[in-house]
Amino acid sequence: MSEFEHLSLAELVKRGAASSPDFDVLKFVYPGTEGGLHHQARSYLELWRKGQLLAGAISHLGVTGNVALMMNNHPEFVETMVACSLLAVPFVPIDPRAMGDKLAYMLDHTDCEGLICADYCLEQVLAVCADLPPLRWILCVNETPGRAPVCREGLQVLDYHQTLVAADPLREMLERAGDTPMFMMFTSGTTGNPKAVVFSQRQYMGMADSLKKLAIGSNDVLYTGLSLTHINAQNFLRNGLALGVPTVISRKFTKSRLWQICRQYRCTIFSLLGGMIPEVFAMPEQEGDAANSVRLIMSSGMPAHLWQDFERRFGVSICEGYGATEGGSLGNPPGVGPVGSIGKPGHDWEAEILDERGQVCPPGVEGEICFRRRDGQAITLNYYKNPGASSEKVRDGWLHMGDLGHKDVQGWFFFHHRAGGGVRRNGDFVNTRLVESVLLKSGQVDDVFVYGVATSGNIAGEKTLVAALVPRDGSEFSESVLHEYCKTALEKNDVPERFQVLDAIPKTASEKPIEKACIALLSL
Repeated sequence: MSEFEHLSLAELVKRGAASSPDFDVLKFVYPGTEGGLHHQARSYLELWRKGQLLAGAISHLGVTGNVALMMNNHPEFVETMVACSLLAVPFVPIDPRAMGDKLAYMLDHTDCEGLICADYCLEQVLAVCADLPPLRWILCVNETPGRAPVCREGLQVLDYHQTLVAADPLREMLERAGDTPMFMMFTSGTTGNPKAVVFSQRQYMGMADSLKKLAIGSNDVLYTGLSLTHINAQNFLRNGLALGVPTVISRKFTKSRLWQICRQYRCTIFSLLGGMIPEVFAMPEQEGDAANSVRLIMSSGMPAHLWQDFERRFGVSICEGYGATEGGSLGNPPGVGPVGSIGKPGHDWEAEILDERGQVCPPGVEGEICFRRRDGQAITLNYYKNPGASSEKVRDGWLHMGDLGHKDVQGWFFFHHRAGGGVRRNGDFVNTRLVESVLLKSGQVDDVFVYGVATSGNIAGEKTLVAALVPRDGSEFSESVLHEYCKTALEKNDVPERFQVLDAIPKTASEKPIEKACIALLSL
């Protein structure tokens, strides 16, 4: 049991403000001019005071529902988390790349009455706000000081920092039970609309010292370039705040500045996911690649064929892991398990490979990766306003991950790929139905089927995104025009890598596209 389990995030920051008020526990890094790096630091005391001011401002604006957060990794992201903790109001992190129908759904589904966003996200929000009657106010973090607020009927759009200057700080922290919602985090939504996983205060803070197992010392510095809308980055944040370990957070992931950041800020531990790994390794090799302060990389999806070469080139150790937003985890500490294994479960979880009947698969046989608690307690999973999905995810006491893999005779787990029609790309799962709907709205296609195909260029578990389509007018159809349309209507990760132009999409009698037939027609 974590010593922080019964604290709220606000209480944790308040405790830090009392014991180490001037300690810069967080540094938010962003690129400057001429190749340099800049950062914005936040001490415990600054987080506490700004959290109080923002909580007072939100209280004045009024909110009985939830508050959405939509920005890259800025200090204001964490300030909002502290403010919401003070108010006992759940916050909802939203990927700043989200737009259109997906964004509208995420804000509406989670009953968000307020939104705190960066100015580069504002137009995306305003484009869908007519469909969002619950949304009543927006606090905009303007990167250009003095920018005039936007006026919209029925919607207040205010400058974040100007609002804080005029706010009265919230003096008293609102109490909340440990099992009440603290925030909601969206899944990737591979087979439909994304689901919002509800996290309680106890669930979040109960893992606030989970990195202690890495023997973190006074000379360590944590680093993450992952978005704070992802549970992995949140883990680094909460551990840094709880353990008093300096934590460096990039505004967003940058493969070209990764090692520069680590050297300049003396980072010792950082995380990499999926498609990031080959991107980093593919950077031109330099003589001094191993001359850095990093001792450990917490990886998820390290290709077996790169594993040891990665360690040698950069002078680091790999700690491979596996987990999901909903819970369950595996770990393969450096030098302990076989290369390529995603690990074994920790002391809190039991893991197995189950077949379609729920029976345990023998070693070496592929099945679904599943978890249950070692202490026998029921797994509590709450998808917001979706009890059916919650029940489907947890069956017969097992948390079903939807990923396929196998276990060897020594009990080490190995990941194969995502079950079903999900397409994994750059560490995220693509909602193919959303991509299809956007393509159909283009006016250029009459029929479309989006799927994934594994090629020699993909890392394990990932696929190339292909859009099989039938043009509406073959004589006027343009792949380049359609590609440019996709870039404006979809997140970067959802833009198809290949367009497969067909006279007709192969289908079953029930009009279901036949993926194997499409792959057979594809020229790789």
